[in-house]
Amino acid sequence: MALNYLASISHYVPELILCLTMAGLILIESAYDRGVKGSAKGMMYWGAYLGLLCSFVYLFKALGTEPLQIFTRSIVIDSFGTLAKMIMVLGTAGAIFLGRQSLDIYEEVKSEFVILTIGVLIGGMLLVSANNMLLFYIGIETLSILSYVMASLKKNDERSSEAGLKYSLYGGVTAGLMLFGMSHIFGVLGTIQFTEIIPAMAALTKAQALVLMPAFLLFFVGIGYKIACVPFHMWSPDVYEGSPLPVTNFFSIVPKIAGIVAFVRVTNTFFGGDASIVRETWVVLLMIASALTMTVGNVAAIGQRSVKRMLAYSSISHAGVMMLGVLVIDDLGARAILFYAVTYLFMTLAAFFITSFVQDHYGNDHFERFNGLMKKHPLMSIVMVIVMFSLAGLPPLSGFVAKFNILAAVVSKKYYVLAVIAALNSVVSLYYYMKVVRLMVFKDAESDEPVKGFIFSNQVVITVIALPVLLLGVFWEKLIVIAGGAKIFLQ
Repeated sequence: MALNYLASISHYVPELILCLTMAGLILIESAYDRGVKGSAKGMMYWGAYLGLLCSFVYLFKALGTEPLQIFTRSIVIDSFGTLAKMIMVLGTAGAIFLGRQSLDIYEEVKSEFVILTIGVLIGGMLLVSANNMLLFYIGIETLSILSYVMASLKKNDERSSEAGLKYSLYGGVTAGLMLFGMSHIFGVLGTIQFTEIIPAMAALTKAQALVLMPAFLLFFVGIGYKIACVPFHMWSPDVYEGSPLPVTNFFSIVPKIAGIVAFVRVTNTFFGGDASIVRETWVVLLMIASALTMTVGNVAAIGQRSVKRMLAYSSISHAGVMMLGVLVIDDLGARAILFYAVTYLFMTLAAFFITSFVQDHYGNDHFERFNGLMKKHPLMSIVMVIVMFSLAGLPPLSGFVAKFNILAAVVSKKYYVLAVIAALNSVVSLYYYMKVVRLMVFKDAESDEPVKGFIFSNQVVITVIALPVLLLGVFWEKLIVIAGGAKIFLQ
């Protein structure tokens, strides 16, 4: 048994690196006194970047290797989860960089922000690789509990405290409901292992299937809350608005992608080869939830005054689009979701970076603060225009290719109504994305004073982040091949 665990640890190196990184950052933070806090912060950031880089390299080396189950089959290592982890590591690195630059996080808690982001990433990676319901729950709770603290980092701001309270209340209730559903699933199937659920589902009687239907509905609550799908989205806009902007950026990427990828694994594992009434109930649930999530997210975003809040509702609508890929329940849908996640990562990072510097300069992120930005900072305005066009799904940008792949997967399953709803929602989203573009290009600036955060180095970083948004719209075949090779382990 001991040898088996040692062998398992050798396949769990990226997560162990991050655990050691987090422990090291805690020691650095606690070892330095207040007089040399500046040097401590420098070590914090470089230590975090080094840990993330090492983890990313190990993940890259593991990409394409044969899938395996470790730690008594409680965790699965496959290329699908590995690619998702790589996306989350990049998202975490971007959030940490933005957190260092942003004025929206108090200087004295920036070290805690770095430590918490690494901790949430570890929880997300555990969630992505979970191969039984116990580890799935531990992954969600590790990710969630640290997120509650991050949402309320601005202790002197009532909105931030409210955000943390709302997040924790919603999270506690949904976690309890999900755990209750899991207990029913275990009671009927007699196992918590995902791979053992497949044959157990096939042997169900009609009565057992009827008992399982509400259990899976409760299980869906826990995942739906984490990805902020309708009707479990109510916490998202308030939490995203009340949290510091780098935290909002982080929430929009890492927890959401972790939840979507876990959603894909659960759906493909539980229902990939099953044709029972439980599967049909799950599919109908996904259809309704994805259609409502896209629609509610886009319609609610139209009336927002804050760009950060608009991006929060926008992230809800994008979660609905990715849920369409989950609905397909095959490798085509999984491939489309991974490609979408990569493009969503770069689009979201670029949009939040620009919004953060505008907010730091003016004190808020209302749409009017973007007036005349094209005349003051043409490069940043061009980047923002490209990102807005890509988020709306206009060709030839990567957002269009990502949405096209999702729609192609949905049409292949003959879900034509959902494809039409998704297309119409893209048209709706065009309105509020173009609002930002119109203000930047056609309105006069409130003042000629340049935005302080748009120094040369930051503009270079933002431009580099935005390049994949443009390039992946044209040279997308290679990434599609990589995503297509990221198979989900189902045996």
